[in-house]
Amino acid sequence: QVQLVESGGGLVQAGGSLRLSCAASGRTFSSYAMGWFRQAPGKERQFVAGINWDGSTTYYADSVKGRFTVSRDNAKNTVDLQMSSLKPEDTAVYYCAATPLVVAVAAAAYHSWGQGTQVTVSS
Repeated sequence: QVQLVESGGGLVQAGGSLRLSCAASGRTFSSYAMGWFRQAPGKERQFVAGINWDGSTTYYADSVKGRFTVSRDNAKNTVDLQMSSLKPEDTAVYYCAATPLVVAVAAAAYHSWGQGTQVTVSS
């Protein structure tokens, strides 16, 4: 397993941008597909974006497509989520997660999770 720590959350006005980063420990980071999820109060954890082990393929939820970009740097053991044109409905705790399998939208497919970082978008 890998240990994951997210950073970069905060308060931003609607239409603004934020960049989340997830730092991983462990020598096998490049063997994992990575996902970003979010969870708003009273709602289930929701898939946001994913990236395969070498960064050649990315996946996005329809709600963020065209606004969010996921990327990874295996040399630095990091995966980032660039968020633009933010909306109030993007407000949530954002988590990064790792899976030894391919990118999946189901949270149950991921076995390592970060502690989460709060993103709040004001209208």
